Amino acid sequence: MKAFRILIKNISDGFKSVFRNFSLSLASISCITITLILVAIAIILSENVNKFTDDIEKDVTIVVYIEKNTQQIDIDATKEKIEALRNIESITFTSKEEIRQEMSKDSDGLGTILGEYNESNNPLLDEFLVKVTDTEKIGETANRIKELPFINAVKYGEGMVEQLVKVFDVVKKITFVIVVGLVIVTAFLISNTIKITINNRKRQIEIMRLVGASNAYIKLPFFFEGIILGFLGSLIPIFLTCYGYIFLYQKLNGILFTEVITLVNPDNILFHLSIILMAIGIIVGAIGSYRAVRRHLKI
Repeated sequence: MKAFRILIKNISDGFKSVFRNFSLSLASISCITITLILVAIAIILSENVNKFTDDIEKDVTIVVYIEKNTQQIDIDATKEKIEALRNIESITFTSKEEIRQEMSKDSDGLGTILGEYNESNNPLLDEFLVKVTDTEKIGETANRIKELPFINAVKYGEGMVEQLVKVFDVVKKITFVIVVGLVIVTAFLISNTIKITINNRKRQIEIMRLVGASNAYIKLPFFFEGIILGFLGSLIPIFLTCYGYIFLYQKLNGILFTEVITLVNPDNILFHLSIILMAIGIIVGAIGSYRAVRRHLKI
């Protein structure tokens, strides 16, 4: 119970100190707010870039053409063999008659030409559309499918897909490094701002020591003050990020430039982003205050 009362008193002292030194507190909160806004923007951009690259990778498909006049029993057996391979996510069979009808609908010219054919003399080939779980191994998977019987050809955009996957991998790594770098810079800026704030109150700390206050008694209010500053500094970035991103998402209908590029749904990102921003503010604020009192002022 005594420990709880001490905790409440330190938190209360922290709040009082924030408002007592309002101008210095405002400087710290402003620094936290500005840097966390930058972090929030970087995280949102990173998540959307990752979603775009993941969506493109998911759309990469291996087209497997089956030899002409292959019996249905052999087609079913080939499908089972493909499904048994590693790295297969899904497989869809499309008959040559279905392909003919679809192509006829897409173009009047093709419709006229293909209309001369029927199911018995259709020149097209039955096909499987195969999606893989790991696009980095798509070439290896395509080569294994080629070795199966009754396979006429396997197409997946050889060369281009591998290059695309490499580019996406580099983009993901770059965005991750940018986010991590901004978080580190944010921690440095916030920590130093709070150190300056506490350094300006060095006389207050010296007086507390002269009247016999222990190191822990002096440190704890500053520790909670740092937590309060971090929490307050994170509120504006959270508010601006959440409402700003929701407004942008609704304004663009979740689409950026083209339907190929869709934005991350706010429901899937904003809650976690808010927690991250608040955690960064609180943790860095607490550490910055504690280190400033313990090391910078040599207590």
